[in-house]
Amino acid sequence: MKTDSNFFLTAKKFWKTVVNKETVADKQKLQNQIEFYKRLLNIFHAGDFYYYVFSMYTSELDLVGENVKQVLGYEPDEFKLDLLMNIIHPEDKPYFLNFEYKIVEFFKSLPFEKVPLYKVQYDFRLRKKDRSYVRILHQAVQVDYDEQNYYRTLSLDTDITHIKQEGLPCFSLIGLDGEPSYYNIQDKVFTKSFDLFTKREREILKGIVEGKTSQQIAEQLFISSYTVNAHRRNIMEKAKVKTPIELVQKCLREGWI
Repeated sequence: MKTDSNFFLTAKKFWKTVVNKETVADKQKLQNQIEFYKRLLNIFHAGDFYYYVFSMYTSELDLVGENVKQVLGYEPDEFKLDLLMNIIHPEDKPYFLNFEYKIVEFFKSLPFEKVPLYKVQYDFRLRKKDRSYVRILHQAVQVDYDEQNYYRTLSLDTDITHIKQEGLPCFSLIGLDGEPSYYNIQDKVFTKSFDLFTKREREILKGIVEGKTSQQIAEQLFISSYTVNAHRRNIMEKAKVKTPIELVQKCLREGWI
């Protein structure tokens, strides 16, 4: 498969600005950390997902989850970075480069202690092995870094085709543990997003997006289902939607999750 060399080279140039040396991947250690880091990422039970570990310096994938075959039709051992770059929808490639550039600039300016408190999120379309396209929600966190270099990221890609059939790709930087978030970033200047929801509402919103029932959310948060339902009504009102599926679609469109 012939790679779009200019596209790939441009992306590589972005990534090389945050790392100046190669390290050998401890695959067992990375594998052991996968479950921990995956908890920082929203896994949509309504959509199939796969994960991979990306090396900034080599521009290669160190680990690929077997679920990639279920989502895209490719075997894990054939799913390489050059393949991934080739199957991005042509209309989404400029967005991909723009998002990756913004991500690099953001993390280069981020204080070291804040690095584990941010996740990256954007959507784009990928071509499956059967030649059809799916819309992917891409999420990533840093898993291997020091004060001078970012070596590896863990990425989790979820099929959200059934939730977002059309529309422009959306990019957000999500702050964890009280850090500010930057939703639906369009400009080069990052503006902290107005927090539409309270902390408790965000916890419940996350549960809704993950497909959990009010009772499941209540048990997880140690509150009553009555309280959860009250929060759900407030969330729907604030989001100005009428159904749960509209809420999930707006969450993706606005980058609230």
